[in-house]
Amino acid sequence: MKYLLFSILTAAIAYAAGCLSTMVIASNFVFRTNLRRLGRGGKWLASFRRVYGVKGFLKLAMIELVKDALPVMIGGWLFSSGGNAEVGRALALFCLVLGRCFPSVYGFRGSYATAAICIGAMFLNFSAGLMALVVCVAVTWLTRYIALGTLAEGIVLAVAGVLTIDNPLAVRLCFFVAVIVLIRTAGALARIASGREERLNFKTDISYKFDEKL
Repeated sequence: MKYLLFSILTAAIAYAAGCLSTMVIASNFVFRTNLRRLGRGGKWLASFRRVYGVKGFLKLAMIELVKDALPVMIGGWLFSSGGNAEVGRALALFCLVLGRCFPSVYGFRGSYATAAICIGAMFLNFSAGLMALVVCVAVTWLTRYIALGTLAEGIVLAVAGVLTIDNPLAVRLCFFVAVIVLIRTAGALARIASGREERLNFKTDISYKFDEKL
């Protein structure tokens, strides 16, 4: 009964965190202005850099880090009493990614959860998270497609989970994360196959694409 309650609580906290937009949080509680008004893409980057500088970017990064790491840490803490901290963290990661990819507050149309997977995975198991990050960056850089980079990240997390995590349930949850990513990126993969997906241009800012509703 105790672990059922812990599971429900962990899932609720993590999914809610996944549904929260970093941009909305930053706009309302840190910068006190609607950051989306600065534009999109390269225009947003130039405007934000001019107004807030490097410190502003660090603030945004810290908000994303805290928002994604906190539910995973809470899940691990709740399950630690029975020696199942890895299961709690893996459950939180799964629900965090689910909320990021399919947020109920935005009509279940979210982002690819690229950053959430990386940050959450590192707090689940640093080695697995690091492997996922390296592969994601490499694939995205080589192909210029975030969808491919994120899918590769999810697959590597599932494989790395088998290699680095001892708990079978936690490993299965990592696999389910990869399944969610596959479902979320399916549309983009179809567009890539048909040549209709726009490639990234690293000469301009692409950060907004991670949270773009597709």
